[in-house]
Amino acid sequence: MFISARRIRRWQFLQVFATCFILCFMLFIGQQDSSVVSHVKSYSYRYLINSYSFVNESLSVTRNTPHGVPNYKYLINHEAKCEKQEVLLLLFIKTSPEHSLRRDLIRKTWGNEDYLHSQYKANIKIVFALGVPKDSQTRFPVQKRLLVEDRKYKDLIQQDFLDTFHNLTLKLLLQFSWVNSYCPHAKFIMSADDDIFVHTPNLVSYLQSMDQINVQDFWIGRVHRGSPPVRNKNSKYYVSYEMYQWASYPDYTAGAAYVVSSDVAAKVYEASQTLNASLYIDDVFMGLCANKIGVVPQYHLFFSGEGKAPHHPCIYNRMMTSHGHFEDLYQLWSQATDPNVKTLASGFWGDMYCKIVNIMLLCKLHYQDTYPCSAAWS
Repeated sequence: MFISARRIRRWQFLQVFATCFILCFMLFIGQQDSSVVSHVKSYSYRYLINSYSFVNESLSVTRNTPHGVPNYKYLINHEAKCEKQEVLLLLFIKTSPEHSLRRDLIRKTWGNEDYLHSQYKANIKIVFALGVPKDSQTRFPVQKRLLVEDRKYKDLIQQDFLDTFHNLTLKLLLQFSWVNSYCPHAKFIMSADDDIFVHTPNLVSYLQSMDQINVQDFWIGRVHRGSPPVRNKNSKYYVSYEMYQWASYPDYTAGAAYVVSSDVAAKVYEASQTLNASLYIDDVFMGLCANKIGVVPQYHLFFSGEGKAPHHPCIYNRMMTSHGHFEDLYQLWSQATDPNVKTLASGFWGDMYCKIVNIMLLCKLHYQDTYPCSAAWS
């Protein structure tokens, strides 16, 4: 089809004009710190400029620089956890040294290796990642209890960094380093917080189907796109301009729960060795590593946000994760794994019934950070 030179020049002019307008707009609001302005800047950067190559260059380091990857020794380790076994899923649960009750509940519910192996014929390995107690006065008795706990369960992986919010990136590095050294053949790796409920039967079935097609570059979770750095110094998520000067983070999944394939885990580990690890927001650092290797996160509709997922069999039928569970973990596990859940949602009428119920539960006028409304239609 013939296109006139005048039309081409007009289109080029519009492109130049739009680019200048965006740059001038970002320059004009550059000194503003309001939440609305931050998101406008971030989304403009993410969807109009959409280039993070120079971000990677600015954060790149060599292994021997002060901000490079630190090397912490293991206080508790299990090198043979995956040895000479075919592992479908290695599940790393981020926990604090003091959270022994949470770990016990997880071992008896969604993190029960023996149950999952017997019911679903899948080899799942569960380990807990942690540092040392941050309170120096209670450190010795807590560490003593951890050693007793590990002798019983043999599932703690601990390094000698302080277990604090600002060391979450160190915990992420611990996970990928351990996978690289001791379980590189695991087909999938999941990272989850200890206040997350993971519907492991649903997850196992899903991952088995992904394994059958030999999926590559696989990274699923609750995806954040175009998120701006928090510049409010009163927020625990505050990031200074010196630490990260750009208007938007690369796409990343919420650190509460995500799954990657083994090839992604290997590439993320390599990337982590070449980036400044002082950025303490671990899920953002994961996004930086993945962006450097060209891996894009995939939004899974049934990975929950900050809110708890509605309790209903039609939700349980598709659930992957739900956030904010501790005292109700037994009850939720019992309800979600009830065989009647699958029966209720089966067939044409069961599918129609669950679609209607899910629309009522998820498509609210007021925002609820659980599953999006679109999940009701999937």
